[in-house]
Amino acid sequence: MEKEFDINKSQEWEKIYIDGDTGWDLGGPTPFFVDIAKKLKPAKICILGCGRGYDAIMFSQKGFSVTAVDFAPSPIKYINKKASELSLVINTIQENIFSLTPKHNNQFDYIIEQTCFCAIDPDNRKKYHRLVYNLLKPGGLIIGLWYPLDKKLSEGGPAFGVSEHEIKTLFNHGWEILEERFPENSIEPRAGREKLIIFKKE
Repeated sequence: MEKEFDINKSQEWEKIYIDGDTGWDLGGPTPFFVDIAKKLKPAKICILGCGRGYDAIMFSQKGFSVTAVDFAPSPIKYINKKASELSLVINTIQENIFSLTPKHNNQFDYIIEQTCFCAIDPDNRKKYHRLVYNLLKPGGLIIGLWYPLDKKLSEGGPAFGVSEHEIKTLFNHGWEILEERFPENSIEPRAGREKLIIFKKE
């Protein structure tokens, strides 16, 4: 998706859902997160820019206490409907992610990052880092599939280009890298273009 639109307006994202122009939508949970859900201790998890919430639903089914956040109304309505059908309790929030603080500070054990960082205005990336730091409990983890690593920021977006150097610079102080690798089970269009980096809040 390389259209000119205002990424800071909820109605612009809503139009994308209505038009069916959601190229990031996998139609089901992310294989990597399905695998990692088996290894994590169920706890409070926040999914930023959750889209239609396939991962939110999957984590909820695994016993996690899930908060799913998206800017657009349609995906949140979809999650609420699916959660009701499956008798799941998912806390959905239809807001700009930056409105989550200070109300939700120090509430989460895990934050999931996938195609949210690359969708926000690049000028807000330091703000994103502060948001994540504030939302996590001490010792909490941000589990990120950072994408797209093969695109320059100057090429525009969304998705806006991401570099490993930028991510590690942002998360340089107050964090420990627990794991980093290219997932073996990335979906085909993202294979080699996304990297897992898990940061632990100190």
